[in-house]
Amino acid sequence: MTATPAPRSRAVAIWLAVVAGTFGAHRFYLHGTRDVIAWLHIPPTLVGAYGWWRMREFGVDDARGSLLVLCLGATVALTMLQAIVAGLTSDERWAERYGAASDHRRGWPVVLALIVALAVGAGATMATIAFAAQRYFESRDVR
Repeated sequence: MTATPAPRSRAVAIWLAVVAGTFGAHRFYLHGTRDVIAWLHIPPTLVGAYGWWRMREFGVDDARGSLLVLCLGATVALTMLQAIVAGLTSDERWAERYGAASDHRRGWPVVLALIVALAVGAGATMATIAFAAQRYFESRDVR
């Protein structure tokens, strides 16, 4: 006998992605602790956090920290993209995948989470690209 999974709230899933998505919290909520993709969120987050710590400790000229912090920016951007995709999933598809929770339809909590995810994701994407480009052009030998 197969147990049916408990219905999952779209608003909770999206807010988990926004707040703790870099650690895979939204994936753990939706798919459980056996979800490989959720576990794959953690290493780049920790590597990026270590890079951020190195840059804070040794300055922005630290080459290793500058490279590693890009992992954190990319992970934040990808997690926000996952939140946006979850928020824009049709009501029927959400109910089919995660059960017919009482709030599976979009409401203000979902809309506000999508706005925050879009702002944070766009900011992280632009900052990561700009920082990577800056570091690339600074590393080139100008003669």
